[in-house]
Amino acid sequence: MNSTLRAILLTPTALPRLTGNAVTAERWRFALSQEGVMVNVIETQNLSPAGLVDVLDRFHPHVVHAHHISRAGALMLDPLVAAKYGHLPLVVSPGGTDINLHVMKEKGMKIIGQTCRAARAIIAQSPEIAHLLQELLPDLKGRIAAVPKSFLWFGKDHYDLRTVAGCGRQDILFFMPAGIRPVKGNLECLRAMEKAQASCPEIRLVFSGPALDVRYAGRFQQEIQRMASFASWLPGIPLRAMHSAYQGADVVLNHSLSEGLSNALLEAMAAGIPVLASDIPGNRWLVGDKNGIGPCGCLFNPGDPGDFIGKVIRLVQDTALRASLAANGRLRAAAWPGPTDEARGLLNVYAAVIRKCC
Repeated sequence: MNSTLRAILLTPTALPRLTGNAVTAERWRFALSQEGVMVNVIETQNLSPAGLVDVLDRFHPHVVHAHHISRAGALMLDPLVAAKYGHLPLVVSPGGTDINLHVMKEKGMKIIGQTCRAARAIIAQSPEIAHLLQELLPDLKGRIAAVPKSFLWFGKDHYDLRTVAGCGRQDILFFMPAGIRPVKGNLECLRAMEKAQASCPEIRLVFSGPALDVRYAGRFQQEIQRMASFASWLPGIPLRAMHSAYQGADVVLNHSLSEGLSNALLEAMAAGIPVLASDIPGNRWLVGDKNGIGPCGCLFNPGDPGDFIGKVIRLVQDTALRASLAANGRLRAAAWPGPTDEARGLLNVYAAVIRKCC
């Protein structure tokens, strides 16, 4: 692929917003740019069809890649956009809510099906996602393309997470980097951690992420203020400081009801930090034993707060377990593809769909 290739990346949120979708889009933008591609990342959250047409008019892309089918890719099906740019090669990659929650609603499944049928390729970043897509859209099996996911540290700026959290030397710090919204279970996690902290006073807890659901975040803020003796919320940590922030944690939390393949868990494992994650598709594949290395964290039943609390307490009390899980994470991360490998996988998909359209 030569340097004249122009690609639009549509994503629900983009930098400077600190969300998983924004981080993924920026990692792709950076790595694709290193391969000589002109990339324009466009946030779709408040983008109108006319606004998208204007972007396409000015940028003249060879391919459009929508990261999140229902919240980004579906915009390409709007009559105003499709009338002028329906011929453009469209690639989609699902978000966790595309394949785990939206499909449970008839309207969501219809939108996802229509968008995927308009796309020339559907990117799956894990075998589990590929299998689920094949079950949901069996007639589109031939369009599913595997591009293994990578991670990227955007810098090595210093960030003292333990001081921010008010940790003493003996305290055990749990860290949950995730936007504040119901699907991430931040509030439910906080309430369960209060019960665990009653048994283990050395627990400290930091949430980091923007408020993405105003009502939910309001309730979350009220509760975290009540628990300020051991819990705190940072609306965002700069991307360049995330590696340092992870290294201040003892355990990284994921309390989600739905995930595709979590950036936060990939980053935690690469930083050598054990994880405690909900036992759901996406997390299960990532955290469990792979190739004989062993698990990188503990999984809990998201429908059983007692299971979560019990595993929090076990991780607090079992230093050897935390060390073993961290070592497994580092071994797994060492074998992952790098951002260049991921970018070249995307380029192979782009090249294939462009050829089909010529």
